[in-house]
Amino acid sequence: MTETPLSGPQCTTMTEVRAGVDALDRELVALLARRFAYMDAAARIKPERGAVRDEARKAEVIANACAEAVRLGLPEAAIGDLWEGLVEASIAYELAAFDRR
Repeated sequence: MTETPLSGPQCTTMTEVRAGVDALDRELVALLARRFAYMDAAARIKPERGAVRDEARKAEVIANACAEAVRLGLPEAAIGDLWEGLVEASIAYELAAFDRR
């Protein structure tokens, strides 16, 4: 059984910090698996390959993430960069899924 890591403010050692980061990374990957399942669904639903890339939707998703970053006091530019990469990876994944149908 895995012990629940301490919250960031509760950590007093680097071992505790690393355990927390590792636990969060596992959660993030699990969330990404859920997100990519939606890309599988989108590839199944969209009528043509050209519909996979939607620049307006991409901009909206990144703007939403940046707004949430600001709300939470996180660095907006860093979150924007992360989401740019995430959305591009999602598009590549969806294109591959579309091509497999």
